[in-house]
Formats: sequence, C-alpha cells, structure tokens
Amino acid sequence: MEYVGFWMRVIAYIIDSIILEVVLFVIGYAVAMGTGEPMMMMMGGPLMSIIGLVIGLGYWSVMESSAKQATLGKMIIGAKVTDEAGNRISFMRALGRTVAKILSTIILLIGFIMVAFTGKKQGLHDKIAGTVVVHAG
Repeated sequence: MEYVGFWMRVIAYIIDSIILEVVLFVIGYAVAMGTGEPMMMMMGGPLMSIIGLVIGLGYWSVMESSAKQATLGKMIIGAKVTDEAGNRISFMRALGRTVAKILSTIILLIGFIMVAFTGKKQGLHDKIAGTVVVHAG
C-alpha cells in the first residue's frame, strides 16, 4: 500500500470543505427564506451549527464507508480510506474516525500534523480508528 502524505490530504480536505460550505450556504439560505430570519443571523446561529455538524459527520462517514471509500476531495486526489489491512471500513468505523477528528482539532491540529511524521502517514484520528489513507487504484 502506498500511503497518501500530508499535503495531498490537506488538498483533499480543502476541496471537501469548499463543497460542504456551499451545501451549508444553500441550506442556510433556504432556512433563512423559510423563517424570514436574516441570512447572516441564520449562518452564525445554533441551528446552522447543528445542521453543519450533522452534515459534516454524515458526509465524511457515508463517503468513506461507501464503495468508493473516499470523499469527493479524496476521489479528486486519487485516495481512499481503508483499514490497516487494506479493507473497506464500516460506517461505524468511519463515524468513529470522523468524530476522532474533533480530538485531532482540539489539540491544536497536532492530530493532523502527525500525518507528516508517522510511517503509515496516519493522523491521530487514523490511529484511533485503525485506518490509513492510501492511493486508490
């Protein structure tokens, strides 16, 4: 298995973040129009925070446990998520990996920076979930 490095994973994350922001903007706009709330109030409000969390958890978990084993960003860079033996991961493992990214973020992004310094290019969330990001194909 050829592991995907830090900078390629950053590019995939940026692509995924842009996609999710566009989706959340459209949802926020629709909710704002339906409720009559100003768009800026809606985007920074608790409802959109909850919607964003649910959509983010769902996006990464569903996509990484799907037959493609990758988010759209990972597909674009030619990567996929597997277990350490190279097998497709379950939805629950993908969800655990996604939730573990919160821990990787809380500790000043060190959990993500670990990718650049570990042999299998694993972040803390990968180590917790027993996953690796490898080149697809």
